Amino acid sequence: MKMASRVDAVASRLETAVRMGDVTNAMQGVTKGMSHGLASMDIEKLSSTMDKFERQFEDLDVKAAYMDGAMNATTASSTPAEQVDDLVRMVADENNLELGEAFNEAGPVGMKKPAASEAEAPVEDSLEARLASLKA
Repeated sequence: MKMASRVDAVASRLETAVRMGDVTNAMQGVTKGMSHGLASMDIEKLSSTMDKFERQFEDLDVKAAYMDGAMNATTASSTPAEQVDDLVRMVADENNLELGEAFNEAGPVGMKKPAASEAEAPVEDSLEARLASLKA
């Protein structure tokens, strides 16, 4: 049994040595490949390419934002409000949902805008109340 365990230990050490040799050879190959890549890399050319890429990406962002705005404005102004309301009612009827009085009071889509003073007053009062309670 002692002999078997010693043979297993030697076999394990030999296997580890073979694996380490394989890893060392692989690392040497990678290092050589990286050396060739780094030697042929022109930093100035790489920098100019990256700058060009950034400019093109920024231009693309601007164009995409413009197109989004144009598409939103076009679809919002060309969609009849009555059709939108009818569609909402139809979906509500199909799903047995109640729209409630808030929907009826809202009026057609895009026709009524909330008053700024009504929306901001409660928020302002609650902020003032919180500030007063912090000071106390």
